[in-house]
Amino acid sequence: MKLDRWFPWFFCALLALFPLVAPLFGLDFYVSFVRRAMIFALAAASLNFILGFGGMAALGHASFLGVGAYALVALSDAGVGSAWILWPGAMLVAGAVAALIGLIALRTRGVYLIMSTLAFAQMLYYVAVSLRIYGGDDGYSLAARPSFGLGLDSADESTFYWVVLTLLVLVMVGLNRATRSRFGHALMGIRDNETRMRAMGYPVFKLMLVAFALSGAIAGLAGALLISHNAFVSPSVMHWTQSATLIVMVVIGGVGLRWGGPVGAFFWIGLEELVKQFTEYWHIPLGLLLIVIVFFAPRGLAGAAEHWRLPRLKAAPSTTAPTAVKGKAV
Repeated sequence: MKLDRWFPWFFCALLALFPLVAPLFGLDFYVSFVRRAMIFALAAASLNFILGFGGMAALGHASFLGVGAYALVALSDAGVGSAWILWPGAMLVAGAVAALIGLIALRTRGVYLIMSTLAFAQMLYYVAVSLRIYGGDDGYSLAARPSFGLGLDSADESTFYWVVLTLLVLVMVGLNRATRSRFGHALMGIRDNETRMRAMGYPVFKLMLVAFALSGAIAGLAGALLISHNAFVSPSVMHWTQSATLIVMVVIGGVGLRWGGPVGAFFWIGLEELVKQFTEYWHIPLGLLLIVIVFFAPRGLAGAAEHWRLPRLKAAPSTTAPTAVKGKAV
């Protein structure tokens, strides 16, 4: 069996075992830390879906995290307590907002797409700031974590950890299937040559809009999980700097590689936590690291790992076009 097929499942198994072994080594705190990393891995994967596979460079993806989080707040404030209603509700609202934004923003390309998504994201940010009913700029504290039902204790940190892990695995399996489907191949075709795909009769705008809305819905789920994790949300989660951080995660992991988003998210959050223990100016070494990766591993860490574990490619270079490699599984 190929490494790219069993290694993700091996890593997921290690993640599943972590809450059981962490107390034995006094690492109880890191159960919450790894859970946070998994939530951002979900958000980064949703961005990689449109950026890496659809070629849609959006600088405002974190706004959908905020929309999902505030949708959960609104539903919770209305008396809804079940996670299985709150989280899908957050996905539905975030997906709808993404679709509305996409109807306008996706009519542009290149730097204009970047600026239009940034503009919409900042508009949503200031809307959140103005929502005094939900704390405005001071944020909003969730009274209680959404209930899971099914005999699961939502207050138990390990139980919530395994629920987040299960959702991450399900979303990644779904995204991987989507990228291998006719829809995914059409999306990658649009990324590589939009004019040719339109000439072949593909509904380019509709395909991009569906992908954009799906990505926004998954980001909304990540936002709902994030407020369930922190029991707090503020407009800062929607700021453009948070969107830029998600892009950095995707670039570090590998743009257009199926596991690029999670790899980049785990690496960035883990290294951030490590560097913060030595200096308060942690942005500098992480910025230098990003420059090194861009120059020496342009396909990201996932792409570099694939290169080093397949030395036979050096002896028999592939004749596959570079554009086709972007969608290769890692």
